[in-house]
Amino acid sequence: MSAEEPLFRIVRGVPTADELAALVGAIVVRSRPAAAPAPTPVSAWAQSARPAGAARTAGPGAWRASGLPR
Repeated sequence: MSAEEPLFRIVRGVPTADELAALVGAIVVRSRPAAAPAPTPVSAWAQSARPAGAARTAGPGAWRASGLPR
């Protein structure tokens, strides 16, 4: 694709300037990457039950470590 070649062309009909602007706007919006969803907030009540920095790890002895104080 050369720099002179258009990205799209109108095959049939004679669009108005407003119609062309709407088409270009729709193409630009669809070509943008989707934004990442915002993280869901955790309530203070649920957050108080989870100690800060407590990582859950699985493996040998994990069941014993789960009952020990941190």
